[in-house]
Amino acid sequence: MKPEEVRRRIEECKEKRLTELNLNGWNAPGKEKLTAIPAEVFELNWLEKLILRYNQLSELPDSIGNLQNLFVLDLRSNQLRELPDSIGNLQNLSGIDLNSNCLNEIPNSISFLKNLSILDLGSNQLSKLPNSITRLQNLSKLYLNSNQLREFPDSIGDFQNLSVLDSSNDQLRELLNYSITHLQNLSVLDLSNNQLNELPDSITRLQNLSILNLSENPLVNPPIEIAGRGIEAIREYFRERAEEGEDTLYEAKLIIVGEGGAGKTTLARKILDPHAEMPKPEETTKGIDVLEWHFLMKNGQDFRVNIWDFGGQEIYHATHQFFLTKRSLYLLVADSRKEHPHLDYWLNIVELFSENSPLLVVKNELGDRPVQMDEPQLKGRFENLKESLPTNLGKPQGGSGLELIKKAIAYHISKLSHIGNFLPKTWIKVREKLEEDERNYISLDEYFQICDQNGFKLKEESITDGRLVLSQYFHDLGSILHFQEDQTSPLYKTVILKPKWGTDAAYKVLDNNQVRQNLGKFTTTELKQIWQDVEYRNMQSELLELMLKFKLCYPLPNAKNTYIAPQLLDSNQPEYSWNERDNLLLRYDYDFMPRGILTRFIVEMHHFIYEPNVWKSGVLLKRDNTWAEVIETYDHREIKICLSGSNKRGFLEVITDQLDEIHANFNQLRVEKRIPCNCNVCKDSQTPHFYDLNKLRERLANDRDDIECDKPPYNEVDVLSLIDDVFGRDSSFKQEQNKENPGIIIYGDVHGVIKMQNPQQGDINEEIQVVNHQQNIVELPENTKPIKVKSAWVNGSFYLFCAVVIAAIIGFLGNQLSFPVLCLVIIAVGLLVPIIGALQLKQDDRLKDETFLSLMKLAITGLPFIGKRLEKALNPADKSKDKE
Repeated sequence: MKPEEVRRRIEECKEKRLTELNLNGWNAPGKEKLTAIPAEVFELNWLEKLILRYNQLSELPDSIGNLQNLFVLDLRSNQLRELPDSIGNLQNLSGIDLNSNCLNEIPNSISFLKNLSILDLGSNQLSKLPNSITRLQNLSKLYLNSNQLREFPDSIGDFQNLSVLDSSNDQLRELLNYSITHLQNLSVLDLSNNQLNELPDSITRLQNLSILNLSENPLVNPPIEIAGRGIEAIREYFRERAEEGEDTLYEAKLIIVGEGGAGKTTLARKILDPHAEMPKPEETTKGIDVLEWHFLMKNGQDFRVNIWDFGGQEIYHATHQFFLTKRSLYLLVADSRKEHPHLDYWLNIVELFSENSPLLVVKNELGDRPVQMDEPQLKGRFENLKESLPTNLGKPQGGSGLELIKKAIAYHISKLSHIGNFLPKTWIKVREKLEEDERNYISLDEYFQICDQNGFKLKEESITDGRLVLSQYFHDLGSILHFQEDQTSPLYKTVILKPKWGTDAAYKVLDNNQVRQNLGKFTTTELKQIWQDVEYRNMQSELLELMLKFKLCYPLPNAKNTYIAPQLLDSNQPEYSWNERDNLLLRYDYDFMPRGILTRFIVEMHHFIYEPNVWKSGVLLKRDNTWAEVIETYDHREIKICLSGSNKRGFLEVITDQLDEIHANFNQLRVEKRIPCNCNVCKDSQTPHFYDLNKLRERLANDRDDIECDKPPYNEVDVLSLIDDVFGRDSSFKQEQNKENPGIIIYGDVHGVIKMQNPQQGDINEEIQVVNHQQNIVELPENTKPIKVKSAWVNGSFYLFCAVVIAAIIGFLGNQLSFPVLCLVIIAVGLLVPIIGALQLKQDDRLKDETFLSLMKLAITGLPFIGKRLEKALNPADKSKDKE
């Protein structure tokens, strides 16, 4: 903000005795941001709201205490290292925003702010809080996220009115029983991205707690699968443990991955029996094989290992992601017969899906030819890589290395975090009964009966059915499949006891010769032939629903009971015409690109496919009068989006939202959004230079408004204009996202509405409103308010033009027509005014097609004499009502 603008605002505040002073430095270049608060500000002792966010203030003077009428103080995104004791003089302060500063301690005097209801200390350098802070008895919302807190103050339970506590991205190791229990008014608690491995059962006594986020913690009690289901599931877990007792479960998954033909099936069989024969060439694993192996632990306990042998062919990769679970041990088999054992691909895949589960590399050195790998370099890149173990699976009994491999498996799998932890006894009893059942699936009612017969007792006061919590837990572990999202789905009423049965059925479709020849197209009639075996009979609808759940196929909109498996589509791009003028471009670049992203995108967006323009690596989409070309180039690790038409930005938002949702399913996927250059050389080019969107936002945050194009003559371009061309300028600053925790997005602050959204825990959309103490309104901070676009109606010349046209027509026709007809003409011409305005808005791409059509309909049905008749013609449903 320019100095003269600062002075002008202060003077205006003095003259008019304004109660709000806004010195927000968001758009100001570095040299024009405030480094000190002008002394005149502290003379404005009637101020109620002072906004100083996005400046470069390094200290807050003692004279801040003069502003004793302040209601809101906003100091977000400055460089404050400490607060003066005089901050305690601001007795009327209700909200203070200190987010994104450099504070390493809070003065005790802050406890004097008896009326404070919102305190935001997020993104600072706090390692502890003073006990005196808990004297703020009126505090309702406290944000401590992204600091270095290892523990809460002992007296945190004194916050009797606290409703929201955010301590995500800190270093918390434990929660004290007595302190947490006393926060009886707490409704939102965010503890994500900490180091908690256990919750006290007293947390279930927080009766008003409705939102609890525990993602990205090494929790074992309760299991993270339970914690991720929310507070009601946690309450049910602790209730079962307290009432039915507890026991231990020694069981885990061993997942074998690698390229096809590397020796995975041989290894799985020889773990069970060293004398097992080598599989025959035609015995290639189709999908997944599941085997069971037991060994005795040092404490004498029997340990059950569920061995999952994954088929290596690319066609199966799309479903692997549903079973590559966390808290498992991984074996990656590398075959020395291949010069490129694809270690990099599989190491990345395991890293994306397993959340740092341990991994062993088994080097299958056939013919005693060693597998070449740079183990120190790979261990530096992949922390979960524990060791590599050579063997020769072609030799009798698996060679000398097999016993060492089995010992390494037993050691690492018994060290998994959940092994030996206590579970409710009823859970283990139900697990054993389900394991004993030889059926592939049972009905939900049968599952409920098994639970009831083994100790489950439904509580009338319980909101959550513990039996469903348990089936979801087993589903998350991969031991059964029970999809609970849609209670009307056939899958909800079916519990699949043998997941392999379901995946085998899906792969029978993908491996079917006729389906392959038809490039992935199949009908329900053909499915009956494919699934004619007794084990699949009468379950076609459930199995088809399973394929849809796994995103393996989608229904063709214009062909009843017909489906497409996009993995089997033609590899060749079809021919179609494309208008290359005025295109909107966006590109996703991947550090590592897992397979199946585009095929899943095609399934999710199948309603928009502009048939028949879809192929294995691309798709043409259409919405309203807008087309989108989405093409994956796997070798370059990129997806390119190109749009043409009238509502490009709106359709791009739909596309990017879907891709971002797919990306969220991968742990630590590194992907960049890149937007095109708009300089004279690149504009309207199909191969412009692209910029990393995050880097552009970083430049804006560091007051660098320009950037150089990478193509000669290396023009300077405006950063805001680049973002504005693709997303609209709002996107550059309306969203304040915590980079340390991308799962939580916060809109607003102490001024107004705060929205929290966490994809790991379903949709959290909690609105917390701060009511202005003078007016019952909710305000958004300046940087989150949308930029207003001038309406077509603002321009006075537009109205003048319409008035002249109407006057001319009336003057010309005045002597030519009878009075009733003349009135009709005047009204009809008058209706042209809103129609012309709507057309102008549509042309400016500020009106969606649906809204435009609604406006046209409204204008037409407003015509005298014929309007009502036209309205009935346009709404045939109304005719039927009239007849009734």
